[in-house]
Amino acid sequence: MMKNIKYIIIGLSCSVALFSGCKKFLNVVPIDNLTGNNYWQNKKDVEAFTSGLYQQFRAKVAGNDAKSFYLTFDVRNAPIEAIDKHLNILAAGNIRNLQKEEDWSISGDKQGGGYGYYNMTNWKKFYDIIQAANILTVQVDNIPTATFSENDKKRYRAEAVFMRNLSYLFMVRLYGDVPYYTEAYHTAPLARMPMVEVLEKCIADMKAVKEDLPWSYGDQSIVAIRATRGSALALLMHLNMWAAAFDSGKATAHYVETQKLGAELLANPGVYELLPLEKSKQIFKGRTKEGLFEVLQNSNYGEFFNVRSNLANLMTYYPYRGTIRETTNRAYYTTKYMESLYPTSGGPDKRLTTWFNKPFSGDASFQFLKFINVYGGEGTAVRNDDNIIVFRYADAILLAAEAAAETEDVGEAQRLVNMIRTRANASQITTTGSDLKDDIYRERCRELMGEGHYYNDLVRTKRIMNAKFNLSTVMSVSDFIQGAWTWPIYKDAMNNNPYMKLNDFWK
Repeated sequence: MMKNIKYIIIGLSCSVALFSGCKKFLNVVPIDNLTGNNYWQNKKDVEAFTSGLYQQFRAKVAGNDAKSFYLTFDVRNAPIEAIDKHLNILAAGNIRNLQKEEDWSISGDKQGGGYGYYNMTNWKKFYDIIQAANILTVQVDNIPTATFSENDKKRYRAEAVFMRNLSYLFMVRLYGDVPYYTEAYHTAPLARMPMVEVLEKCIADMKAVKEDLPWSYGDQSIVAIRATRGSALALLMHLNMWAAAFDSGKATAHYVETQKLGAELLANPGVYELLPLEKSKQIFKGRTKEGLFEVLQNSNYGEFFNVRSNLANLMTYYPYRGTIRETTNRAYYTTKYMESLYPTSGGPDKRLTTWFNKPFSGDASFQFLKFINVYGGEGTAVRNDDNIIVFRYADAILLAAEAAAETEDVGEAQRLVNMIRTRANASQITTTGSDLKDDIYRERCRELMGEGHYYNDLVRTKRIMNAKFNLSTVMSVSDFIQGAWTWPIYKDAMNNNPYMKLNDFWK
């Protein structure tokens, strides 16, 4: 990590209105101006600073930095064929070959064919979020209690802790070992901490404050957009499942903890729920009871993601993307993969008929219609207008099912996975043992397609090394151990930091 992180840009807006319709929220204030007597005076100051945390995260995962940030989680090592060379390289899982492309690290919109892959290697903006979150956890105590209750302090502190640990989860999944710190105004260089230790610290950090978050907000405009108890539980489940995958000695304990967290989440019917599949457009537009944490996109106020942010840009055509002249897609799933998820012998599944057009075509007529909320652009062009779904109720249910299968709680694993299949009008899963675990994995592939879980699940479950799961390219055991599953880290991370080392695979 770079030596000086003392100047952070915080996107300030109209407090909560940032998420409900404030047209512009890109006013920036140096962090030095937010720490003196002219700031941290009342709840409004805290709200504005907290809103900036969410905006920073939004800019990192859906803005013009790493344009295809979320897309890469669904394309890397995926059974996808595309018309663009760089997308086929990514689908083949070969980041080294991407690095050999002449546009790998050039500046501007042409980088990585316009997809900005090199920016995936830069962790600085995650550390900007972490540093800001660390400052918020300290500064809330300086607000006079006359205008800021103890419950207010707890809630905002918990939101800061959530954003800090969410950032660490994403970095661990991208880079493996990362520098870890929680103190405000940190400037000293740090070595990379083993990722299992980072995960354990994040779990303890989040558990300590999760009950300070509300189950829901009265303001519908920030449902799933601001951290809630459900957001925290989902984050903790992912942290535990990732830790279980890389710490065999404590794996069972993490699986048991994931089951407990899932049970806590499911014990509040009416707060969160699975909506009918016929309401898919509402689910993925966002801010429903199925959403646990999302990144907002709202074209009505000019707040839209980079066009390359999700699979809708690749796997649809007019009237869902582009202009009337665009009658084919830019990428599609192979027929073999789609048949593995939806075999003829498997019976009906509403997801197949609701989320796809020509699902088994294996060509440019294929369409993935999960994200089809659109808005008009210039002329007759249309663009996607769905939220990025970071955590969803169905995802958490399937994580709990996976954890139950790992602890041999077969009946509970079957019950949980069949909650998802019942919603899809699909046949019930009755398998046991390793077959049950594989069935739950495939259910995650079906249910969460396009939501940024595919590659992370491949790595976490080690199935990236198993040809059985129709991968475009299988990773060797030796490459996996050396960190081939990660992204390389940008060269500036080495500046002024004698402790920084790269993963063996990227040296």
